[in-house]
Amino acid sequence: MLFTRKRIEDLQADASGETSGLKRTLGALNLTSLGIGAIIGAGIFSITGVAAAQYAGPALVISFIISAIACAFAGLCYAEFASMLPIAGSAYTYSYATIGELFAWIIGWDLIIEYLFASSTVAVAWSGYAVSFLEKNLHITIPDALRAAPLSFDPATGFSATSSIINLPAVLVIGIITVLLVRGIKESASFNNIIVFVKLVVILLFIIFGFQYVNPENWFANPNGAIPIIPENTGEFGVFGWSGIFRAAGVIFFAYIGFDAVSTAAQEAKNPKRDMPIGILASLAICTVLYILVTIVLTGIVPYTMLNVPDPIAVAVDATRLPDGTAALGWLSPFIKIGAIAGLSSVILVMLMGQPRIFFTMSRDGLLPSIFSKVHPKFKTPVFSTVLTGVVAMTIAGLFPINVLSELVSIGTLLAFVLVCAAVLILRRTHPNIERPFKTPLVPFVPIGGIVVCMAQMIPLPGATWERLVAWLCIGGLIYFFYGINHSKVNAGKTWAPLRIVRPAVAIVSAVFLAYVAWAHFIR
Repeated sequence: MLFTRKRIEDLQADASGETSGLKRTLGALNLTSLGIGAIIGAGIFSITGVAAAQYAGPALVISFIISAIACAFAGLCYAEFASMLPIAGSAYTYSYATIGELFAWIIGWDLIIEYLFASSTVAVAWSGYAVSFLEKNLHITIPDALRAAPLSFDPATGFSATSSIINLPAVLVIGIITVLLVRGIKESASFNNIIVFVKLVVILLFIIFGFQYVNPENWFANPNGAIPIIPENTGEFGVFGWSGIFRAAGVIFFAYIGFDAVSTAAQEAKNPKRDMPIGILASLAICTVLYILVTIVLTGIVPYTMLNVPDPIAVAVDATRLPDGTAALGWLSPFIKIGAIAGLSSVILVMLMGQPRIFFTMSRDGLLPSIFSKVHPKFKTPVFSTVLTGVVAMTIAGLFPINVLSELVSIGTLLAFVLVCAAVLILRRTHPNIERPFKTPLVPFVPIGGIVVCMAQMIPLPGATWERLVAWLCIGGLIYFFYGINHSKVNAGKTWAPLRIVRPAVAIVSAVFLAYVAWAHFIR
């Protein structure tokens, strides 16, 4: 029962039919724009500075290249599945068809971290830029109690309370975008296209004008080293040196999940067999080039030690100086903030769009209650899933700091990519002759390369992040073994004798581990 797979033929029949209730309105340009909208966001406007200052220094450009290689491998695997099985559900659906129900549930539950926590992470970053813009450019002050999370996290001491009550701007932006998503996918995509244009213009302005003020000495953090741009390791694993480069690659990796979000819109694409691979690979290629160029300029304008701030690009712009000491690019600063606010808004939109469609597909398979797959009769959107996702994301964004959220998103994303790459290898063996409108090249080398590079980025992530991931999977295990397995449509009418033993075992193990995580992270 645990490893029952959905028939490929049934999935393809479902994809070709119109029984989902979702409306097919997205073309290749919309899908590419959705991908760019999700990829260009917190990674480029916020996390780049933290990753450079704490882990990789100027060698952050190598971290982005490593992440891009992993994404290229995974993106090619995603493109094969998205063209062959153009169904909402992303890696969850692909795993169901190749590895079986238990692994599909694990990856579906993992994707909740990827999308739900990503939208919350980006909302926190959005809040930082919005508050700065309101205060410095419009002279509107947000009270300290309403502009930050009431909890902070230090790896050495755990969670602690701050003087704040709630991050109100982060809560409000998620609420507004949730209402927009309920209204319809076409309206949301049009809104996203406008935002993507704005932030691409701002990023290109920063690259073009900022390059004139690059000081090459800022790149050479370790002039006597074999590779001068790599700062010497401090003696602690993951803090500069090569281990720091890989840790930074893992931390920034969540910035690349946009092409995964494209695959969740498969059942709303006009011609998914052609347009899905275009949307996935084009958005990945465009954003990789932009990330690398921005990192080169950013770490060239100011020393990497100055970038441990929520708005590193704004800091770099303010640091440019003319011979008379005045700010050279001061005129660009408000545009950078507007671009960041717009860019982060589009990421929140795409993440909040992707999560309800994961719920939608899992519900149609019986693993979640049927209300998650209810479609609004007028708007043709999964309204309950969308509203629930918005409410939970608002709560998380209002209460938790960005460093906790971003690392959880990264590890969840990397796990999803590992399973998709493995699924391509399995399906090539089990269904070698099935129609593949797009074929991943150089199999098995590309999927294996994706697995290896993604795992190499997961391993250096902090132990606390691994503990939170396992705790989340424990909660998912309880839901699956006490609800999902009994309502699964592919296992309808089947019984599994060991379930009477497995359920208590899962309950005991999960309770013990969750109690440990609660003690270690919140009580101690």
